[in-house]
Amino acid sequence: MNRFSINALALAAGLAFSAGAMAQSMAKDDYKAGKKQIEGQYKAEKAACNSFSGNAKDVCVAEAKGREKVARADLEASYKPSAKSRYKARVAAAGAAYSVARERCDDQGGTAKDVCVKEAKAVQTTAKADAKAQMKVSDANVVARDKGAEARKDAATTANDAQYGVAKEKCDAYAGEAKDHCLAQAKKNFGKS
Repeated sequence: MNRFSINALALAAGLAFSAGAMAQSMAKDDYKAGKKQIEGQYKAEKAACNSFSGNAKDVCVAEAKGREKVARADLEASYKPSAKSRYKARVAAAGAAYSVARERCDDQGGTAKDVCVKEAKAVQTTAKADAKAQMKVSDANVVARDKGAEARKDAATTANDAQYGVAKEKCDAYAGEAKDHCLAQAKKNFGKS
């Protein structure tokens, strides 16, 4: 298998899971229907492989199994969206592409087969590493978003406290009931008890 074929498989696998990763969560009934549809599709594709023989049949079955695994992982990522489920979908796509590529390598012999298998493994390893990196980036973005929200809240609290201090200082110009009223109004305006 040449480098173009392996890269094309990796690209196809990447495109297959990217649409599923962007989907929103789904209802349980839709999830169950999706599982049945995937199962039916797999059975039909596997049955179609019976028209082939030898390694062509093995490749056909590997493709059908790969599509099933990727579809199930994408369905799971849509049903329970999270960085981890999207990671699992990416890993499933990498594994499926590797299984098909490895079956295709069986058509070759000797050194060419060894090189083909190593190229397929390298593509799988790269895809898994990319999936792991994407999961870490996603996790880091969540942490950064949370820290950003916390920082904005802290800044708002600090600004509110400063404005309350200014209002209290202005109240010092008054005496007696007028000062008490001014302080009560400042507390009310700035949410102080």
